[in-house]
Amino acid sequence: MEGYNKQIFKEVDSTNELARRLLNDITRPTWFMAEKQTAGRGRRGRAWIDQSGNFAATLVLFPEEPPAVQALRSFVASLALFDTFVMLTGQDASFSLKWPNDVLLKGHKVAGILLETQKNKLGQDVLLIGIGVNLLRAPEITDLEECATAPVALFSETGLKIAPEDFLETLMTSYARFEAMFQTEGFATIRQSWTKRASHIGEQITARLPDREITGLFDRIDEKGHLVIQTASGKHSVAAAEVYFEGV
Repeated sequence: MEGYNKQIFKEVDSTNELARRLLNDITRPTWFMAEKQTAGRGRRGRAWIDQSGNFAATLVLFPEEPPAVQALRSFVASLALFDTFVMLTGQDASFSLKWPNDVLLKGHKVAGILLETQKNKLGQDVLLIGIGVNLLRAPEITDLEECATAPVALFSETGLKIAPEDFLETLMTSYARFEAMFQTEGFATIRQSWTKRASHIGEQITARLPDREITGLFDRIDEKGHLVIQTASGKHSVAAAEVYFEGV
């Protein structure tokens, strides 16, 4: 893909950690993909269980926007993943997006995104976008939180068996397209596209924050990328939280 490099490794601890170690050696956007991770990480420091045949990669970018704008690329990455799945399977209705950074397949988690920031030796901002996809197998999680979204694999639900490197090729093309949209048209267009693919808009959800829970109707995503929940006491804007769907 023009403008983007890629490097593929057999086995690493974590693609985000690998990218962190190598970021001073690159000067343009680069995808780091590993056939196997031994210490993958998800949000809030949780382990990301990576099984053979699944997808693990990190995109390294050098953004120039303020940090709050850089963080909106979680929506860019979500859209790129959604469209990658649809292009590969042709099953548009099977996929949806869960705020803030998961992709669902028939209501279950098939992919997750982790954003981290760093400075390189020149003092430039570096954004790491880590992506994990259950291509072949879903992890067996015995300690799933109550009401948490259970994982699922692309192969078991759609019959599509695709190699991680082939998945990366489609994802690179899709991401480049949405990144260009983000840079030329801003977040408003990205937000509109994301909302059309969102799961549970207008339905009851619970946002779990460190100090409280907010339950109400999923109203929208605002101009800052925050989740807006309509409750009996009014609307609440949530910058970060774990989101749970009622009855799932």
